[in-house]
Amino acid sequence: MMALPKQKVVVVGAGPVGSLAALYAASRGDDVEVYELRGDLRDPTTVPLNFTKSINLALSERGITSMKHANRSGLVENVLREAVPMHGRMIHGRDRGDLWEAAQAYDVHGRAINAIDRGTLNNALLDELEKAPNVKLFFNHKLTGADFRTNKAWFERRIPGDTPMADDEGVAGRVPEIEVPFDYLIGADGAHSASRFHMMKFARVDYQQEYIDTLWCEFRIPPTEDGDFRISPNHLHIWPGREFMFIAIPSADKSFTCTLFAPSSHYTYLETSPQDIHEFFDSHFPGVSPELIEPAALSEQFAANPHLPLISIKCKPHHYSASTVIIGDAAHAVLPFYGQGLNAGLEDVRVLFEQLDKHGVYDPNSSVYTRSLKRQVAFQAYTDQRCADTHAINDLSRENYFEMRAGVKSPLYKLRKSIEEIIDHHFPIFGWKTQYARISFSNQRYSEVVMAVQHQSQVLGLGLSGALAACACALSILMWKYPRSFSPVGALRCVQHLACVGLRSIRNVTRM
Repeated sequence: MMALPKQKVVVVGAGPVGSLAALYAASRGDDVEVYELRGDLRDPTTVPLNFTKSINLALSERGITSMKHANRSGLVENVLREAVPMHGRMIHGRDRGDLWEAAQAYDVHGRAINAIDRGTLNNALLDELEKAPNVKLFFNHKLTGADFRTNKAWFERRIPGDTPMADDEGVAGRVPEIEVPFDYLIGADGAHSASRFHMMKFARVDYQQEYIDTLWCEFRIPPTEDGDFRISPNHLHIWPGREFMFIAIPSADKSFTCTLFAPSSHYTYLETSPQDIHEFFDSHFPGVSPELIEPAALSEQFAANPHLPLISIKCKPHHYSASTVIIGDAAHAVLPFYGQGLNAGLEDVRVLFEQLDKHGVYDPNSSVYTRSLKRQVAFQAYTDQRCADTHAINDLSRENYFEMRAGVKSPLYKLRKSIEEIIDHHFPIFGWKTQYARISFSNQRYSEVVMAVQHQSQVLGLGLSGALAACACALSILMWKYPRSFSPVGALRCVQHLACVGLRSIRNVTRM
């Protein structure tokens, strides 16, 4: 029997998700070509697509597990060596003129998420790719077209310094274009994906895109003069507000990458009245300036750094036939408020190749024809699983924005968190976990997390209802045994008040 020829896999996008996908394919013996619109991402002069450094990444269990499955010795260790563990949130505020801060642990078992610079992670993955003999990297290549029936893609080759040439018909201003055949193409080229755009010409894709009424701008808290962190390095710092929030995430160089999230109307006001930015920060984010960021630096960074939108994308399916599949933000751009955008994208890679393995795509006894059929079935299974899960984390990320900017200060939020953590810590047999722990410290499917948390909410609601009924019963017994000690009218009002308060609390807690 003739040996089955290798598959040729084209990966569009050399970010963390695309790079990990290329590693997975290469480890299975495929010939892999990676095409990236930008220059080499390891070159510090390469300008990001949004012209900013971007929000620091929070690497948690899902992303770490996915990188481990790439079977690259030392990869995870090298990445985590540059990471800063964050064990919880640090909430900041001011009361009667005095600044205060309060820590909220993420997990009763002491687990942490990891703050990491996007470039550090991307560089580690690209370095691994360069070691693989069956991987080729092509930077400055823009996907301009694709035919997913004949399995061909076209890229404009934009080499710095080259002068655009006239094409065969004499049209000036064209850059060289190359044709690339493939067995299948993986689109990992971000929220504004060209891969998804061309796939939608062939697949009947249900597509939903939404910009929320929130912009973000990056700031930086520098290290102290002696080179140390200015605030606790092992927390994600939050200055919450009803409509907006300011967060700070630690970096390995002892600085903090900070982000202001606010409705566009606030940005419009501050852009037209820049002199008011210091009063705005002092009023809503006490302790940021001048304590952590000098007033002049605050004004300069607000003026110089772009004010960018936040996009949310859902689509289905995530593939077409046996020829293409999209992953990461190309398939499901999520809001950054759960820190799961990167982790969900890396998990896409693990799930995708688990399905390819499960359905025998890499079975050496397959023929070229049966391999294509198996790949189509595997892609469909990937779509079926990931659409449910990525739609779930998309919704959860949106909900977590409201929690971070307001809910973290709510007594009911703290009550529920305390109850769930007590059950988790002292009664592990029940399998009770907070929603955050299920999302960040496990590989449980996102859609299953939603169902588990809904079940827990119902149980908790019933428990509180039972506790309220027991209190009312006890009060009734006391009134019966000691009638002289209780005024009938006062007792009745007390019971009514307790009932109203209890029912209102139950409704609020079960909604959280």
